Order: sequence, then C-alpha cells, then structure tokens
Amino acid sequence: MTETCAQPAAHPARQIVIDLAVMTVIGVVLAVVGPLGSFDAPFWLRLVYWLGLAWAGYACYRPIGGLVARLGANLDLPEWSLWLLACLIATVPMTVVVWLVEALPPPLEVPSPEVWLRTYGYVLAIGAVVTMVFYLVQSKPPPVQVLVPAAVAVPAEAPAPRPGKPRLFDRLPPALGTELVALEMEDHYLRVHTALGSDLILLRMRDAVAELDGLDGAQVHRSWWVARAAVETVERDGRNVRLVLGKGLVAPVARNMVPVLKSAGWL
Repeated sequence: MTETCAQPAAHPARQIVIDLAVMTVIGVVLAVVGPLGSFDAPFWLRLVYWLGLAWAGYACYRPIGGLVARLGANLDLPEWSLWLLACLIATVPMTVVVWLVEALPPPLEVPSPEVWLRTYGYVLAIGAVVTMVFYLVQSKPPPVQVLVPAAVAVPAEAPAPRPGKPRLFDRLPPALGTELVALEMEDHYLRVHTALGSDLILLRMRDAVAELDGLDGAQVHRSWWVARAAVETVERDGRNVRLVLGKGLVAPVARNMVPVLKSAGWL
C-alpha cells in the first residue's frame, strides 16, 4: 500500500479565521432570508444586524467544544448530553446580546419573563442548529471509540508495525522528540503529549491512532489515548479509574475499558 505524506498541522488561529468566514456566510444568508420578522428592515440594516449576531454567536458558542471535551473526560457522560447542556448555557449570554441589540437606542427596557423566555427559545433554536453544523462538518472524533490494546487482541493476519518512528510524529516539531506519553482531545484539536512537551494538531483521534503504527498503548477514553510505558500509577475513586502519567497528566478510563485494561495487565 502506498503511504501518503502527512499533512502539516493546522494552526488554531487559522481555524478561527475559517470559522469566522463560515459565520460571515451564515450571517449573509440570514440577512437575505430575513427570519424572525427582520425582512421588513432595509437589507443593509439586516446585514449589519445578522452579521453582528453571527460573530457574537461564534464568541458565545465556540468555547463549548472545549467544555464538552473537559467534562466528557471527567464525567464519562454521553457526548450528546454534554452538547445539549453546553448549548443551554451558551444561549444565556447570547440571549443577553440579542436583547441589548434589539433594545437600542437607550434607554434600555428590561424584558418581561415571557419575552425573555421567547427570545431565549429563538436564540437556542438558531444557535443549536449552527452548533450542530460545526460539530458535523469539522474534524471530530466519534462519540465513543474503543481501541482494544494491542496486548489484548491483535488479529493473526495483522501486518508488522512499520520500523522507525510512528507517522504521527511527521506532523510535530522535532523538538518534541518521539517518546509519546498520551493523545488528548481538546475541542476540535488533538494535543500530543511527549516527554519533552506538547503540541496541538488538527486531527481526529481515530486518524491519529492509525498513525501510531502499532505503538504499545490504548485509547482508554473517547478523549484519551495513553502509551503503556507512560503509566506510573492507577488511581481509583469508587467506580472511577484514572491513569497517572508522566508530566503530571491524569487520563480518565472509560468504564467499558476497565475490564479490557485489567485483562491486559494495565490495572
């Protein structure tokens, strides 16, 4: 099989520019359509209104991906429930923005609870749809992906690992070395931890695992892959299990992976 060259890592600032360009297109489309009674206004006013709300919405909803990644790692809850919770929270400041814009010019009048709830519902509907589009289009790992450690089950016909460093390191600066500690999902990005430091790359977890070329380790959680040699101790808190790694990292273990890792001698 011909091996393709690894693509350079995307800088987070570049992704933000791309996201804002997408939000600009969404704002223009909303200005043309004129939903929620805005069509009666002049087009230039609709354009300013919807572009401003689109960019403000990005500022309110963009951080929830990181919130989902952090809560998912700590709580081990279904990802859809975390996205729902995050959207409900992010809609609160966005509703305030919409109220401030619609209340201009001063003096500002505080809306009644009925008006507030109705506005919140409209904002939640639009914000949830746009968030879902970003969630589906951008690079995201699957909600639950279990990778059985190589020491547990390796097909008899599996090809031998490629000699040399894993292909994943072609995406990283040489200063990080090749002693891999863990892979951690951060929003739409993947943080690669090594013994010498860490770096962010725009890559799905499953694609990164495929580029490890048989390196001894396991995806212990939907947001974490851990090198077996990096595990220093195991922490237990009731049913929760965590792997303590080098450099102060702690990786949660999904409950369905506990028996797998135990049978492999990790725990």
